[in-house]
Amino acid sequence: MHALIAKINKKNNIIDILATFVFINARLLQDPYYYTLFFIPLPHKHCKFMETIIGLTIPFLGTALGASIVFMLRKGITERTNSAMLGFASGVMVAACFWSLLQPALEQVGEGIANTWPVLAGFAAGICFLLLLDTIIPHQHVDDKHPEGPRSRLPRSIKMILAVALHNIPEGMAVGVVFGGVLSGNTDLTLAGALALSIGMAIQNIPEGAIISVPLRNEGKSPGKAFVWGAASGLVEPIAALATIFILKDSTAAMPLLLAFAAGAMLYVVVEELIPSSQKGKHSNIGTIGFAVGFMLMMLLDSCLG
Repeated sequence: MHALIAKINKKNNIIDILATFVFINARLLQDPYYYTLFFIPLPHKHCKFMETIIGLTIPFLGTALGASIVFMLRKGITERTNSAMLGFASGVMVAACFWSLLQPALEQVGEGIANTWPVLAGFAAGICFLLLLDTIIPHQHVDDKHPEGPRSRLPRSIKMILAVALHNIPEGMAVGVVFGGVLSGNTDLTLAGALALSIGMAIQNIPEGAIISVPLRNEGKSPGKAFVWGAASGLVEPIAALATIFILKDSTAAMPLLLAFAAGAMLYVVVEELIPSSQKGKHSNIGTIGFAVGFMLMMLLDSCLG
């Protein structure tokens, strides 16, 4: 291990420097869950914390993986492929909204109209929250000629990144509220289920990363810059997740409301943009098939891991 660190330190590029400071090593000693973080030993009781950090990072890695496609494609994404990717992302998000967010929220509040109001209120608040952000933040979707939100002199590339960042806010909140529930000891939420949601978000983030980086490359940016901007759009997700966990730390009673809030915000993104964009052009049926595949995949992840 120390030999590897020494080898890394011999180089001077930014990636190696970051690797030196951010390197997280898991090693097997007497306890198979004995971790070291920044080379400081952490006992077994901190394993859940480490797994949460990893879980919050996974969706961002999905965005970065999708953005890396810019190094392999010489031409832009075809209309057929774009419809399939957007439909797939929509299916994953809709399935995650129900099985990972709304179902646990409803199970926690119990049956009856009187008990359901926190879930209804949270769901409505999530939609209103994204509607507000959609109104006050200047952004532009890749396949739209005209920007949305207030007038701004920001370049089109920045507005495209802001559009994806808006998507990532509810996704990060969803991951954060589930992991926050696990950390707080909520018995209705499991670490396996939280990881299933995180993996599902990462999978649907792959096309989102590509949808940003490839158009930026077509507009004249170098593959490296297009990749960096595409990957950077996913940084909003772990930030939103950490903010949600911080909120839950002082108010675990609000868990059903926050679960529903994240679901409402995610569904706003799906209905307002992803599904309509997947149905544009001549290949709307491809978008529908992509939706079905994404929905089934997320359902499978939740049933196997949750």
